[in-house]
Amino acid sequence: MYPRNARHEAIIISGTEMAKHIQKEIKQGVESWISLGNRRPHLSIILVGDNPASKTYVRNKIRAASAVGICSELILKPKDVSQEELLDITDQLNMDPRVSGILVQLPLPDHVDERTICNGISPEKDVDGFHIINIGRLCLDQHSLIPATASAVWEIITRTGIQTFGKNVVVAGRSKNVGMPIAMLLHTDGEHERPGGDATVTIAHRYTPKEQLKIHTQLADIIIVAAGIPKLITSDMVKEGAAVIDVGINYVHDPVTGKTKLVGDVDFEGCHDNEHLNISRKHAETSRFSNQMNLLRRKLALSLQFQEVWDP
Repeated sequence: MYPRNARHEAIIISGTEMAKHIQKEIKQGVESWISLGNRRPHLSIILVGDNPASKTYVRNKIRAASAVGICSELILKPKDVSQEELLDITDQLNMDPRVSGILVQLPLPDHVDERTICNGISPEKDVDGFHIINIGRLCLDQHSLIPATASAVWEIITRTGIQTFGKNVVVAGRSKNVGMPIAMLLHTDGEHERPGGDATVTIAHRYTPKEQLKIHTQLADIIIVAAGIPKLITSDMVKEGAAVIDVGINYVHDPVTGKTKLVGDVDFEGCHDNEHLNISRKHAETSRFSNQMNLLRRKLALSLQFQEVWDP
């Protein structure tokens, strides 16, 4: 939800609708790129094992790529694949001129070092933005490929007009793929090569005492939650007029239906029922939105947007 007027009415931001608009923009960009005689962007996805959640994520990414005219291929490997074989595959894809982007679906089996695999992908083809060079460029406020969820949060903030300059922001979650890049985007200088949000950012995590977290969130103008804890943020922790973006993904048992349901980290129903809270909410559908938006706009169209970063 987001403040609408003085009566504190709120609206729910639809990530799905936002993604549709962005998909349309990307599709037009891809077709324009191809009309200039360039090769159609191509995504190669490596999926190891048979994790159901990973299969779902990959399926959605392939579907999203297809929707905007981007080619994709899926490379399936058994869960006992060796690290050396995976590195051989990424080496081949790195050298393949038809491949625009490479994605290794995480998590990987315990015997494979994820950091080694992520660093084995060429930075300019690193769709997830996990290569150490891309992370380094992000931290230095330089153009880079940004992790999907962090980029999705930034896109939500900018497209909905949420002001960050001089604002207090709490990021609940410190993961290197989500919480950290979100904090980097929001606190850095808006006049740098890769503009930031010029906000004052506090990072909390699952081991921050609840009462201490509450002190920080009650002072925050923007709260971004990515801790993986259902109902971590309740209505009494949010000040009037604050924006809350929930990117938590949790599967919990629904006692009413007896089925498993997807929820975020915010007690949305409790916050929604409090008419004095103006909350910009984005939770369960953020996964789909970030994969569609950032995978395509920020990364797969790298030939259109980031080629100058890597060309000598």
